[in-house]
Amino acid sequence: MFNILLVAIGGSIGASLRFFAYLVFKTYLFSNYFFLSTLFVNIVGSFLIGFLIMLMETKNLSSEFIKYFLIIGILGSFTTFSTFSLESVDMLLSKKFLLAFSYMFLSLLLCLLFTFLGLNINKIIN
Repeated sequence: MFNILLVAIGGSIGASLRFFAYLVFKTYLFSNYFFLSTLFVNIVGSFLIGFLIMLMETKNLSSEFIKYFLIIGILGSFTTFSTFSLESVDMLLSKKFLLAFSYMFLSLLLCLLFTFLGLNINKIIN
């Protein structure tokens, strides 16, 4: 029961952070390219998930807190595959094929790369 509470609290924080990132990108950075906020949060979230998993495996930290509150709760609601999917389909339907395929390719490539970097950052730094 406590794990559900950790996920719920983390989820509300992650969703709020996600909305804040959207507002920042829309208002201050790229108002015509709103999908870049999704790319940004997915890259950052992918890195942090990899990093936190590496911490759980190498440090003596509470894996329950990291797993349920940080990874599933905060980062699970911060990152967004469903929005990525909707934005990709919307671009395809709008016949923005180059933009859509670039977005899909970059999302996949960069998210996998940053997850790998997060998992291996202690090896890279040392």
